[in-house]
Amino acid sequence: MDQEAFYRDPYPRYAEARAAPGLTFVPELDAWLVARHADVREVLGRPEDFSSVGALRPDVIPGPPALAVLSAAPGGGPIVLGADGETHQRLRRPLTRGLSPARVATALPFITGRVAELIASFRDEGRVEWMSGYAGPLPASVTGHLLGLDPGDVPAAIQAGHRAEALLFTPMPKDAQVAAAHEVAALRHLLDAHARASADRDDLTGELVRGLPWAEVVGNLENLMLAGHLTTTALLGSAVHNLLRDRGQWELLCERPELLSAAIEEAARFDAPIQGFRRRVTRPLTLSGTDLEEGAVLFVSYASAGRDETVYERPDVFDIARAPVRHLSFGHGVHGCPGSQLGREQVRITLETLTRELPGLRLAEPRVTMAATLIHRAPEELFLTW
Repeated sequence: MDQEAFYRDPYPRYAEARAAPGLTFVPELDAWLVARHADVREVLGRPEDFSSVGALRPDVIPGPPALAVLSAAPGGGPIVLGADGETHQRLRRPLTRGLSPARVATALPFITGRVAELIASFRDEGRVEWMSGYAGPLPASVTGHLLGLDPGDVPAAIQAGHRAEALLFTPMPKDAQVAAAHEVAALRHLLDAHARASADRDDLTGELVRGLPWAEVVGNLENLMLAGHLTTTALLGSAVHNLLRDRGQWELLCERPELLSAAIEEAARFDAPIQGFRRRVTRPLTLSGTDLEEGAVLFVSYASAGRDETVYERPDVFDIARAPVRHLSFGHGVHGCPGSQLGREQVRITLETLTRELPGLRLAEPRVTMAATLIHRAPEELFLTW
């Protein structure tokens, strides 16, 4: 299987790995695949043995001209996603404060208003491409709001975030790499200027400015821009897609709104928005019967854990009425996603509004192609009608 085919539908390979003894080395990942729920939970719970340095290893290393553009822009230093131990704790602290339940609660009126605006912008058309018309713009607006960005700067910042992801995970000609690098550099300059004016602000940017050395602020703001909207975009896409694939699931949610929280958790379990992260073994050890050398690379699959037959009944069936079982799609332990509550709230308000105002929602085209990436699993396009 080539890498693109694997990325578009990794679940058969996950199932083979769960059934095989020990761990499975997957050439498309150049890593040992950690596929079973118990093994994923164990790795995530032992950060001293399984380092997060290199957690998001690029599929593509940009060429020297693009790297030169990036190196001339502000940024650099460790980011929370790829740090261990005391460094990770220090980097995570301002994020935890900035994404606290109280902070998320203060953002709910903004989220509710933005949801209403976006749906109003297309409801009279009777049709929308969901990913570009809603699933992308909503988290982008919310992330910009929490960071205190000028709303006029958000679209370009989000576009640059997409370009940053493409630069590292999509092969492209050198001139295209350089063009993408210039957009990413512009984003870093924007974030640098914004951060310099935000030390006294009571928002997420202010927390990072006050909580981190200056050399680390821009890199972690950029990471937050990417993580803050792309993950929720993916979950909004896959949640709506899976609810509408089986019309009965959508109708059940419309009839029984008390299943809303269960629907959100089932959407995250069934198609984890981030399929997994890498970990590096810090000492010789044995995991699931497989001997691993120091430096061995693992791909820890949250998505495969969510389909583990030993934990979930009928794991390949999307069922919002299933008995609740905790999943690992937002991580576990010290690296659990600090923005998971914010993402859940955006999906909750979205589904509450859609089931109330557009109960006739359905897929305009039954065949949906998933994006060829494990970073943010979602439909490439999702055409809806009502």
